[in-house]
Amino acid sequence: MKLIIGNKNYSSWSLRGWLAVKQSGLAFEEIQVPLYGDDWDEQKKRIGEIAPSQGKVPILWDGEAVVWDSVAIIEYLADKVGRDRFWPKSDDARAMARSMVAEMHSSYFALRRECPMNVRRRFEQWDIGEEARADIVRILTLWAEARARFGKGGPYLFGSFCAADIIYAPVVSRFLTYNVPVPGFAATYMEAVWEHEWLQQWIEAAEAEEWTIEQYEMPVRA
Repeated sequence: MKLIIGNKNYSSWSLRGWLAVKQSGLAFEEIQVPLYGDDWDEQKKRIGEIAPSQGKVPILWDGEAVVWDSVAIIEYLADKVGRDRFWPKSDDARAMARSMVAEMHSSYFALRRECPMNVRRRFEQWDIGEEARADIVRILTLWAEARARFGKGGPYLFGSFCAADIIYAPVVSRFLTYNVPVPGFAATYMEAVWEHEWLQQWIEAAEAEEWTIEQYEMPVRA
């Protein structure tokens, strides 16, 4: 298998796809395409020849199968290695995990716009707009419910590391970058995600990258 990803410092969806493949336990080759580099237009064209993804990453290439979009990658890999590796076993926990993943995939646009992922940066104070704050409250509410109902078996949202943690890992990065105040349970959860072996590998690689995307170094304030 081959996984095409963007810059590790900035590409939140690449992180999700990469974690999904790590969670599968399958061997893969990592191919990195720097976003918005000097040859970005040409790179997008090449990506478009691989999959109809409009030049977006990540893309998983497994023989004749080509999968784009992080959630689709999760589902594809779950079909290959067993759904229990990615999703909680009980129906009620799995229902909530799927719903949380779908909501992250389709929502929180204000948070994404105002607080793009930037693994290397830390802002002591960042003005977050009302809509983005509403996104944060909603996310923390979901985290609290998942942890209270299903998180007793471990430090993650549903106890064991699963698709929900994969999808919300870039949110953990955003909260740390922009110094978002969170309650104690959320801080403990974020620490568990951030200290995960795979996240540490990603962070180390992100910090070693030489590429800089100015629009993400000083994003637009609310």
